[in-house]
Amino acid sequence: MFLRPDYNLKNIYEIDLEGLKEQGINALLFDLDSTLMGSKTGCYTEKTLEWLNKVKRDFFIGVVSNNNNPDYIAKVTACSDFPIVFKAHKPDVKVAKRFMKEYSLSPETTCFVGDRPLTDVLCGKNLGCKTILVDSITADIEKPIVRFARWLERCSVKN
Repeated sequence: MFLRPDYNLKNIYEIDLEGLKEQGINALLFDLDSTLMGSKTGCYTEKTLEWLNKVKRDFFIGVVSNNNNPDYIAKVTACSDFPIVFKAHKPDVKVAKRFMKEYSLSPETTCFVGDRPLTDVLCGKNLGCKTILVDSITADIEKPIVRFARWLERCSVKN
């Protein structure tokens, strides 16, 4: 099976926010680990915070994360000023659908952004959202075995 994200970008900073607005997108749902912050770090970089503040001017921001560690959830929640749902079980859409309903988000006006084709892109596609696949926000410092695993998973992506 091949997955085809609507956009395949190097990182979140390459997202064409104006282009999305022109397409009627008004909400961005992000994966957390390796998309908005380094995996298991529990904090955003200054660059990411500045970018998110720019995004918030025109878009609803939400996070849909599979993480289920209570300490980590508390740490992330404390440094985030937008809604987050944890224990999402992506690519299953049940939790994400409930989250979208809670915040009155429509799939037609929502874009799902993540670093994993088989969880994030598949979840977004199954929700009926536009999808953006990005590489890990910490790609330049990831271990070779992690990079190899990412390469294998991306073999399912059709450009």
